[in-house]
Amino acid sequence: MSIIAWIVLGLVAGWLAGMIMRGGGYGLIGDIVLGVLGAFVGGWLWSLLMHEDVMLGFNLPSLLIAVLGAIILIAISRLFSGRGVTNRV
Repeated sequence: MSIIAWIVLGLVAGWLAGMIMRGGGYGLIGDIVLGVLGAFVGGWLWSLLMHEDVMLGFNLPSLLIAVLGAIILIAISRLFSGRGVTNRV
C-alpha cells in the first residue's frame, strides 16, 4: 500500500474513531496519526488473537481493524488524561 493510501486510511479511521468515541476531534494531522497508529495497534492485536498476518491493503476489513485500534488508543489516552470522565455529585 502506498503512503498516500496509508494517510487516507489513517484519516478515515481516525475520524471514524473520534465520531464513535464522541470526543472532540484531534484535527486533521491528529486524526491521520491516530488512524495510522490505530492501524498498527489493530493489526498487531488481530495477528496476536487470530494467529494470521494482516496485510489486507485498502479495503473494509483493514479500515475496521484500523478503527478498532484507534478506538483502543483513544480509550487508553482518555484513561490516562482524565478526559471524558464526568464528576458527579
